[in-house]
Order: sequence, then structure tokens, then C-alpha cells
Amino acid sequence: AGSLMTTKHSQPQSTFAKSLTSTSTNTPYLKAAESTEIPSYVTKCPSNGLCSRLPPDCMTCNTNYSCIYGKPATFDCKVKPHVHCVDENNHEQENFTINMTCQFCWQLATTDYVCTNSTNCMTVSCPRQRYNATCTVRDHIHCLGNRVFPKMLYCNWTGGYKWSTALALSITLGGFGADRFYLGQWREGLGKLFSFGGLGIWTLIDVLLIGVGYVGPADGSLYI
Repeated sequence: AGSLMTTKHSQPQSTFAKSLTSTSTNTPYLKAAESTEIPSYVTKCPSNGLCSRLPPDCMTCNTNYSCIYGKPATFDCKVKPHVHCVDENNHEQENFTINMTCQFCWQLATTDYVCTNSTNCMTVSCPRQRYNATCTVRDHIHCLGNRVFPKMLYCNWTGGYKWSTALALSITLGGFGADRFYLGQWREGLGKLFSFGGLGIWTLIDVLLIGVGYVGPADGSLYI
């Protein structure tokens, strides 16, 4: 019985040893293949450009979180593999420094990042409505913390409607619902058309509401 158990276990062990041997011999080839692959971030990195103008995805920096907020700070950086850049004298370099203001990304000026727009919020609501947006810092801007962050923004996008045109239509052709049709409010426009502007009362009210900006485009955008 003892010899049978030894025989049964000896065969799987030899097979397992062979599998280890075959796997270990193939490992160098796998590593060699992986080393020749170009990382995906290389497509975002301009070749032979200034190192200080590279996008953050192209470099690795030693972040100094002890810098004074709002003051200039210097950070030591190094380009990632397969990235080539030069200094002001057109000399290729790997290690360089970046000068920037010590502040987090969400504290940047509104011109330094791009945010998503919402088409479901009403810009003419009182109080003025806000929505949750996802903002991304521009590639050439450097800051501390996450480069993608949430932010509460006011509904301030425009769909191309002019306030002067809406007001003019409300004064001249408001009795036929032209102002409401122009703003995309078809139901109200039909109501004014078949009621002759509510016998003039609805027309006067719309002139007042459009004049003060309370009635706006149906899509929730702002006037131009």
C-alpha cells in the first residue's frame, strides 16, 4: 500500500515540475515582448518639445505639499520612459524643474479647466439653479491633487437665443404667440395664438416677464 501511494503521487509531481520548467523558460520571452510595447501615455506627449510644457501624464514629479498656498513653488520632475523633451537650449534632458503656484486643482481659475455642461437645469429659475459638473484641468496647467474633480456650477450655457429678438416679438407679435414659439415653448404659443394673447392680458404679462428676463428659452439656456 505504501509503495502504491508513493507511485501515485510521484507522477503528478513530475508533471508539475515539467510545467514549472516550461513556464520558467517562457518567462523571459514574455518580459521581452512587454518591454517593447509603447505605453499609451506617449501619444499625449509631444516629441522634442519643452520639458516644462509637457502634460502631467508625461512626467513624474516629487510633490511638495508643504509649500505655502498662493506662493510660487518649484518641483523636481522626471520624464517617463519613451518620452523625449528638451530644455530652452534645445538639449535633451530627463530631469528638470517646474515652477507653478502652490494651490490645488479645484482652486484654479475657471480658464484653467474645462467642465461638463448640463442640459437639464433651468437658468431662469429663482434662485438661480446650480448643477454638479465634472471638471478636468487643461494639459499645460500644473496643480496639486486630483486633476479631475467635481464642482457645483451655475446654469450659464446658451442655446443661441437673443433677448432683444424675444422682446421685440413679444411687443409686436405677442398676441399670436410668436415670442413663445421663438423660445421653443410650443404649448404656450398655441395657447396665445388661439386665445388672441389671452385677450391682450397674456401679451402684456409676457412683455413684462421677457423684459425682466424671467421667461427664457425652453431648453433652460441663457440669452445671448
